[in-house]
Amino acid sequence: MGVYTEYLDKQMSFADLTEERKLQLRRISEARNRDVLVFAADLRKGDAPIAIDYPDLLPIRDQLSNLTGESLDLVLETPGGSGEVAEDIVRLLHEKYSEVGVIIPGYSKSAGTIIAMAGDEILMGPGSGLGPIDAQIAWQGKVFSADALLEGMEKIKREVESTGDLNRAYIPMLQALSPGELQSAENALSFAKTLVTEWLAKYKFKNWASHKNGDSVTEEERHHRAEEIATELCNHRRWLTHARSIRLPDLEEMGLKITNYAVNDSLGDAIDRYYALLQMTFTSNIYKVFETPGSQIYRFISPQAPAPATPQGLPEASVAILEVNCQNCGQVTKIQANLGEIQPLQEGCVPYPAGDKLKCPNCSAELDLSEARRQVEAQTKKPVVTE
Repeated sequence: MGVYTEYLDKQMSFADLTEERKLQLRRISEARNRDVLVFAADLRKGDAPIAIDYPDLLPIRDQLSNLTGESLDLVLETPGGSGEVAEDIVRLLHEKYSEVGVIIPGYSKSAGTIIAMAGDEILMGPGSGLGPIDAQIAWQGKVFSADALLEGMEKIKREVESTGDLNRAYIPMLQALSPGELQSAENALSFAKTLVTEWLAKYKFKNWASHKNGDSVTEEERHHRAEEIATELCNHRRWLTHARSIRLPDLEEMGLKITNYAVNDSLGDAIDRYYALLQMTFTSNIYKVFETPGSQIYRFISPQAPAPATPQGLPEASVAILEVNCQNCGQVTKIQANLGEIQPLQEGCVPYPAGDKLKCPNCSAELDLSEARRQVEAQTKKPVVTE
């Protein structure tokens, strides 16, 4: 039986999930003899701010402050995001730790791949995937590869040089594209490539001392190998789409040594179990997790509170009726929020829960109502009270 099925069959509460996640993080930490930090986003919640962005720096710094070791493993699950923030995260990690490993139990795409390339060690399993680092740019309401744009411009240039004429079909596009936008595309592509080249040479290859024939490896050779790999990761012509998964064999083919954590039974079991539990945690309204074996910060999708409804026969704004949609199963629950004082419970409603946490009556997922409460209290100028 797979570990995911095993945990699903247990029908664990959120508290049980959290406790079991912490247990598996401790197992990873003990197996590797180093601190563990998780930075993970739910790749399925595309309507939430799951991308790497500046607000992520505060919780990462906060969780790092709870750790005291000399080396760290970062468990990373992300769709990518800001390359500039990825750079800041890497600096935070390497300023605190002499050794940083990056564990990819699932997917770490785009800017997440850039972070992974800054690891002294990269750990992946058979199901893990990185992604191309070809920069994505927005132009005329569309997002696409900077490399593809530059390649297209080179194609037009070659056609003009070859025929001495410009295909009129290209004119509208060229009129809408400024030299500054082309330069921005070149800069974006160069930024990712430069970071990866620098970090691979500085961190991943720092202990690469000799060739197979016994000759010493020079600093120039480290940089050259790093640049070759960075160029291949940027190669839109090879990967074709930005969402393409780059697997462990692909990376090894490029000349990048990857640690396959699956060959270590104990470590592989702990990582697989943690990842299954993480995905189960994301069936709630949580979309980002920052955690260590002893602490955590969650980011939630907060249900939107409708304008407070006033049932007939009650004083104005004595209760607010909230209809909350469970992000996990779709169940709609009517919640009665009493304003200022306790009121009789209306038919078809459940009382507003103490602590702002509602367990879905259908699937038991925990829903955070704190944002809805703030909206109701702001609109009615009265506090929500619970028994």
